[in-house]
Amino acid sequence: MAESAAPSADVPALVMDNVHFKWLRTGFEAFSGMLAAVNAATKSIRLETYIYCDDEVGQMVRNALVEAAYRGVKVQVMVDALGSLNLPKAFWDPLTAAGGEFAFFNPLSRGRWSVRDHRKLLVCDDVVAFIGGFNIANHYRGDGVAHGWRDMGLQINGTLVLELAASFDAFFARAADKPRRLQRFRRRKTQSIQGPNWRLIANGPGRRPGEFKRVLAKELKHANSVLIISAYFLPTWRLRKALMRVAKRGGKVQLILPAKSDVPICQLASRRMYRMLLRAGVEIYEYQPQILHTKLIVIDDQVFVGSANLDTRSLWINFELMVNLKDAPLANQARAIFEEDLKNSRRIELKTWRRSRKLWDKLREGWAYFILARVDPYLARRLCKGFE
Repeated sequence: MAESAAPSADVPALVMDNVHFKWLRTGFEAFSGMLAAVNAATKSIRLETYIYCDDEVGQMVRNALVEAAYRGVKVQVMVDALGSLNLPKAFWDPLTAAGGEFAFFNPLSRGRWSVRDHRKLLVCDDVVAFIGGFNIANHYRGDGVAHGWRDMGLQINGTLVLELAASFDAFFARAADKPRRLQRFRRRKTQSIQGPNWRLIANGPGRRPGEFKRVLAKELKHANSVLIISAYFLPTWRLRKALMRVAKRGGKVQLILPAKSDVPICQLASRRMYRMLLRAGVEIYEYQPQILHTKLIVIDDQVFVGSANLDTRSLWINFELMVNLKDAPLANQARAIFEEDLKNSRRIELKTWRRSRKLWDKLREGWAYFILARVDPYLARRLCKGFE
């Protein structure tokens, strides 16, 4: 593994069909940009996240939102009820007292706990938006090498922001609805919205689940180069076959997966697939310095960035928000980010990996795979029929 180095900064923003893009390569950049946008907002602020913590970062963001509400900005905040289980509703009393709005998505109750809002989105004044993997918590603030989890995101300015704002509005209006009242919404939002060189993918459960999976499978059919950074990697059998086909026909497939994970069972399930993928020619690397939370896919000259991992929950169960961008310069910047992370990753070799796996390791990995790939989806379907 190469010596650790923080990702380089000052990457220029790109313009594509009146839409501006800027990579947020670290938590430092993400929170700095988000707070600047909140402090500059004059009309509206929409914030949606899975995890919101009552810590230094959480309080700093909340205080900025409260100040915005007092100066007359329309502020709306929605966090997932399970992801932010430890966050008391009273935490938002200063915001509601200032005229802001707050809602928990899908409040916990028997029979409807499984489907979650895993989306991360900030929209200010319908002008600038932030997407990616960052939740609002202290451990996301850092460079991902010397300090803090490794994550990234994208700042967007332009016409695409209006679609992101509309996506938030639809969710916020139905945040606490009972499952049966969500039926038409589920059917409508599990789809792609297409622009000139971009596609907004609102993935989730419903009558047509797995839109993100379908888009990926289609793009992989003729791919020559596939770069993936995924915090939680448990793709469907169809996607696994697609990745292996790319490698077997001579294409490059490189995966950066976590050496350190905040969800050990997911790491175990991922490692169960290593041998199969390595034998097909897929290159696997494990990121070493910090916990990996990044979600990035680069297929030739297009990029996928947003909240979704390549695991069962993101592909079938949770609500996710991804942006697919078809632009060579943007893809080149994403490849440069990938290469920086590669320097801090250790390659997994087939022969060494095979020798290192003891019977106990295989049993644990098989158990974890069964729970996440079989039991969890089954329970989600049984417990959340109101979302179909």
